[in-house]
Amino acid sequence: MPIKIPDALPARKILEGENVFVMSESRAHHQDIRALRILILNLMPVKVTTETQILRNLSNSPLQVDVEFLMTSTHVSKNTSNEHLSTFYKSFAEVRNQKYDGMIITGAPVEQIPFEEVDYWNELVEIMEWTKSNVTNTFHICWGAQAGLYYHYGIDKHPLLQKMFGVFDHHVVDDCNEPLVRGFDDVFKAPHSRHTGVSREQIASHPDLMILAESDEAGVYIVASKDRKQIFVTGHSEYDRDTLAGEYARDVAKGLPIQVPANYFPDDDPTKTPVVSWRSHAHLIYSNWLNYYVYQATPYEL
Repeated sequence: MPIKIPDALPARKILEGENVFVMSESRAHHQDIRALRILILNLMPVKVTTETQILRNLSNSPLQVDVEFLMTSTHVSKNTSNEHLSTFYKSFAEVRNQKYDGMIITGAPVEQIPFEEVDYWNELVEIMEWTKSNVTNTFHICWGAQAGLYYHYGIDKHPLLQKMFGVFDHHVVDDCNEPLVRGFDDVFKAPHSRHTGVSREQIASHPDLMILAESDEAGVYIVASKDRKQIFVTGHSEYDRDTLAGEYARDVAKGLPIQVPANYFPDDDPTKTPVVSWRSHAHLIYSNWLNYYVYQATPYEL
């Protein structure tokens, strides 16, 4: 089944070019189907790129998904036009009285700033509190996962000696039978790009949290609340082939201290085209989330 997005959203042409089944708003109006309502709080700077990445993964499901985008009102985007935001995004004031089957809170390039000093932190706190009563399940990505763990469970982030940057091997924890990781291989790969991490010990000892997957190098990867209302993913499974390459080139151009992304370029040579090794599990985690934690858990009448 398709994802339903606005007719003029830039991601539409890209996804259609990949033969992703995208339904226009006009066509959807002629169907009598209860689509899943998914709200995406996009905190990434280049929003069009993130829109495309996440929509690509949400499309790989037999469920029809109706996607809306949310922006913060307390932060001015420097990398996305006001025209794009005003056309395709809603403010929290516009959605606070609505209910959603699922929500995604993306990462943001602010992990080295204390949470309370992020300019939209108070608004994000209000949104995260609102999800408890208005969203069936919330999926947090990278810094969004760190922010959610901090706000909901008091688990703070800590600085890393070196940026966690590259594609790393992960495994599902022993005896984990959670549907979110159903079908995962014994070893699977996922990209990471962050300067901070979270404490495995604090998460493992918290009575309301469970670790589902982790990496010997990258640490805790997937965490879920025991009530299955919150999912936290510390990496970027949604990243495209060239996303890490773009981040590496950007930092090199700025003269920032940055290492070549681990396990990413063939022979660690930035002139070579990266090989995608994480895409199948990226699709799997999103389809499992939509099926088991949203569709099978949400009420028919929101």
